[in-house]
Amino acid sequence: MFEKLIRELEQLERNQLKVDVTDSVPIDLEGYIDRECPASDCLFTFKVLAADWWSDKVKDEAAYCPFCGHEAPARSWFTTEQVEYQKAKAMGVLTNIIDEAMEADASEWNQRQRRNAFIKITMNVSKAPREVILPVSAADPMRLKISCEKCACQYAVVGSAFFCPACGTSAAEHVFRQSLSAVRASVASLPAVRASVSDADTAENLCRLILEAGLQNVVMAFQRFAEALYERHSRTHKKPRRNAFQNLDEGSDLWKEAFGTKYDVHLSEIDLSALNIFFQQRHLLAHLEGIIDQKYIEKSGDTRYLVGQRIVLRQDSVLRCLELTENLARGMAQDAGVQF
Repeated sequence: MFEKLIRELEQLERNQLKVDVTDSVPIDLEGYIDRECPASDCLFTFKVLAADWWSDKVKDEAAYCPFCGHEAPARSWFTTEQVEYQKAKAMGVLTNIIDEAMEADASEWNQRQRRNAFIKITMNVSKAPREVILPVSAADPMRLKISCEKCACQYAVVGSAFFCPACGTSAAEHVFRQSLSAVRASVASLPAVRASVSDADTAENLCRLILEAGLQNVVMAFQRFAEALYERHSRTHKKPRRNAFQNLDEGSDLWKEAFGTKYDVHLSEIDLSALNIFFQQRHLLAHLEGIIDQKYIEKSGDTRYLVGQRIVLRQDSVLRCLELTENLARGMAQDAGVQF
């Protein structure tokens, strides 16, 4: 009765189902495709210029996460949304094959029935409406666009990036400068955000998130910048603990051991105290949702708040953090003999 259905299923079992998924990787208006780090503890999302990803710049055997440096074959970097779309599309193709086979079997069965038979059994295949799976929509172009100084691969991220997805090169100095430029651009966009969002509360909340993300991105970019210079140019083999350069006192001591100068050579005591407050605020935003605890007051010396309050960032504060960080980094680059 179900000869065609059985044949189709046997053929599927022998050949496996093959679905063309190229159209599940859409290209945005600027020519970029979405990628996602396959490392389960990272899952960093970014974009790569499609022409670079599909060319010899990105090797089949290895691509790299811009954030954590994880290495995996180029076929491993589909985003979660792209994978789900591929699964849904494959299921749609399979359902269609089964439906058509059953319709053919039913038609053949019905044609065999004698028209004037006393008892006639006919078969009808009822198909539920199939969901139309739309291709994964491309996200808006990401704010920070980077061109690798070594291989010229073009990629884009939100926040900070430390490795080229094509060649894996760590270009912390280059990315640090671009990260600061991106934060400046995001702060400059605040008037446009307020003007474009009709609800005043929503607009102010968006502006707050932009400022808080900007502060965190500045500190993260500095940490990676300092770490990269320390590892490549220091005269000592001492390996710092993870994220040591997010602590200004610890980072300054490491820099003294490696290059003979502390941070106070490049920033005044007043400026270092202000920068320390910003760095401690980043810690609060990253780990405590910005809520003040006693440890923050002790480490920052910031007496403007009480325990349990939440920090408030202003535009001039983020720009001040950016300026001080940039000045410190410029001096550190001179210590390491690196062009800034």
